[in-house]
Amino acid sequence: MKILVLGAGVVGEAIVHDLDQDHKVSVGDVDAAKLKKVKDYAKTFVLDIRNKDKVLSKMEEHDVVIGALPGDLGFKTIKLAIESGTDIVDVSFMPEDLLHLDEEAEKKGVTVLIDAGFGPGMSNVFAGRIAEEIGDLKSLKIWIGSLPQEPQPPLYYKLTWSPKDLIEEYTRPARIIVDGEEMEIDPLNDIEKDIHLNDRRFEGFYSDGLRTLLDTIEVENMDEITLRWKGHLEKIKVLRELDFFEEENLDYTLEVIKNKMDYDSPDFSLMEVVGKGIDDEKEKMIRYQFYDEETENFSSIARTTGFSTAVMTRLLIDKGLEDGVNPPEDLGRDEELFDFLVEELRKRNIQVEEKISSI
Repeated sequence: MKILVLGAGVVGEAIVHDLDQDHKVSVGDVDAAKLKKVKDYAKTFVLDIRNKDKVLSKMEEHDVVIGALPGDLGFKTIKLAIESGTDIVDVSFMPEDLLHLDEEAEKKGVTVLIDAGFGPGMSNVFAGRIAEEIGDLKSLKIWIGSLPQEPQPPLYYKLTWSPKDLIEEYTRPARIIVDGEEMEIDPLNDIEKDIHLNDRRFEGFYSDGLRTLLDTIEVENMDEITLRWKGHLEKIKVLRELDFFEEENLDYTLEVIKNKMDYDSPDFSLMEVVGKGIDDEKEKMIRYQFYDEETENFSSIARTTGFSTAVMTRLLIDKGLEDGVNPPEDLGRDEELFDFLVEELRKRNIQVEEKISSI
């Protein structure tokens, strides 16, 4: 298969590294310096997503497109893929609702797999599996984070992905389900101060990572909490209150805080997805745990996100998916596809465990 990866950042590099072993991979990015990292195992070219004609031409030359661009470019990438008639797997953290593109993609005979990363992505896959296994789902909760193993002050966080998308987590209203109703909350209003997971203690905030789950999962209560080391969120909250995250100040803010989050420390990724409900008239709980650490070649956030995207791309190629927009939770609902994803991730030394218990 001829695969076009758009975006040669840390995630794009991991995707290319995984797929080039048995596919012909090309990589396009507006930044020529980033392309140097992948030139030894992929065909590279400078490509600006804003150059519509050139992008469409490149897409049409390939069987599958992978969108690994910042969130503010994700929607445009998917629209162009549909226009070009090329299947696409996308991992962008974009604000737009993509399910409404389903009819357009289906008419063009295009398969679109959205949110195909770590979270959203594998978090949705686990949610879909839980919803399939628990007949009457009452609650679903996601805890997720990629953090430095050796946090450094003042922010106790290491920047390993798009800085603009990071800030977006703190400014975009978080959508959750409470008593069967969708509601929006300020992500930094209710900081959870003491979260105990995997023998570590964190703080956390509500993040807008549920996305398509809001429309595809029937449940009374559902939310996602993104994890941080203690001491991070109060400082971020102050920066936001002082307007440092406003559009006119954002470039300057990023330059300042990036320097405070640039230091040597391996990272790790942690996710727990827990569903509770009634199955066969009995109370049931299912917990999926996902854990990974940095290796010599890639940071953990690059591995968990990039390898998840690559594995989902392999699934699209090898197993086939329906034309139209496919949210990742649909993969979880299908036991064969779910098992394929989990086993492939385990082959890449990413830990995935399932625990089922009666309440």
